[in-house]
Amino acid sequence: MIVFAVLLAGATSRLQAVSESVLKSSETAVTLAIGLIGIMSVWLGMMRLAERAGLIKSLSRALRPLLGWLFPDVPRDHPAMGAIVMNIAANMLGLSNAATPLGLRAMQELEKLNRLPGTATNAMCTFLAINTSSVQLIPITAVGILAASGAVQPQFIIGTALLATTCSTIAGIISVKMLERVPLFALPQEPSVQLPQPLPELDSAEISTLRPWLRWHWVVMVSLVFCFGYFLWKLCGIKSDPTGAAFPRFINALSILAVPFLLTIFPFYGMLRGLNVYEEFVIGAKEGFNVAIRIIPYLVAMMLAIGVFRAAGGIELLATLTRPLLEALHFPSELLPISLMRPLSGSGSLALFSELVKQHGPDSFIARSAGTLYGSTETTFYVLAVYFGSVSIRRTRHALPAGLIADIVGVIASVVICRWLMP
Repeated sequence: MIVFAVLLAGATSRLQAVSESVLKSSETAVTLAIGLIGIMSVWLGMMRLAERAGLIKSLSRALRPLLGWLFPDVPRDHPAMGAIVMNIAANMLGLSNAATPLGLRAMQELEKLNRLPGTATNAMCTFLAINTSSVQLIPITAVGILAASGAVQPQFIIGTALLATTCSTIAGIISVKMLERVPLFALPQEPSVQLPQPLPELDSAEISTLRPWLRWHWVVMVSLVFCFGYFLWKLCGIKSDPTGAAFPRFINALSILAVPFLLTIFPFYGMLRGLNVYEEFVIGAKEGFNVAIRIIPYLVAMMLAIGVFRAAGGIELLATLTRPLLEALHFPSELLPISLMRPLSGSGSLALFSELVKQHGPDSFIARSAGTLYGSTETTFYVLAVYFGSVSIRRTRHALPAGLIADIVGVIASVVICRWLMP
């Protein structure tokens, strides 16, 4: 990508822009990684509390049939299962700050089962395909931009994005399951490197004996959940609503309460089970710093290549080359730049979406399609760089093709669904 970008920049007299993008992209990557330290420390600390208290195992046991089909190589009671569920739930509620640390924890647990360090397992590729297909209940950012621009029905894209992201998720799962059988992406039969030594178990001084779960514990936990249910009801204000906006308000209120709920439940549950909550949280939070530092080289490499490619005019060239074909397929040419940008850059695609809303109006077909597209696809290259970088995976196998297939299906579904539903 870098070689092509430099040659293109030379042909279009954009070498100065390429030089500037090198410094800017590298600085952005490091700043982004450093900025993750705080939030990652919080959620990795909370995940340790949930794991040590037995919540993660209970959660994975409840969803065992579905997870067992998606991840047949992962033991049913492995901590990775619970972390995967927590990550998917955070993504669905639009809690990106929580979803990333939870996803990184899941990757760390999956790496413990990896026979070939540096090579992605089938379970890792499946997990990344689910993440890059961007399962979301409400595209909060896109809805907010439409509402701020004066849209009559900003909630219109909630239903279209949900349908489109369902299509992209199904496509991602099918493609990752099919591609793992292709010889090009097959895992070696025998390890090509020395097998990693088993990770040391926690010593006896770190292991807290859990208290038995008593009846009064149930009463206390149910009362706490009831309090949050009351808070949810107050935030929703759901009554008879002829406008059909009750569901968006409910999901939005659920997103607002999700973080306070988890920050309360995990420590409180651990305290009832007899954990030393503060010490356990600190042990988990320490890992947040190490993970954030570990992903810096991978982020620099990915953002450098993308930044140089954009500065050289690669996006515009791809748009020009593919426009005739897409127009023949009745795909709006106005959506082509954001379709190409979305897998590469979240901020870039958000800027393009905002520009489309200004140009065509917030209630136009183009704006609604772009909002649906933005809410049902993901920054695939960023997700792969961060998640695989956290466990030093260099051979990503079929994760990237499966993620791009999910993106393509999400883009096509966004246009088709909006064209179908708009009057």
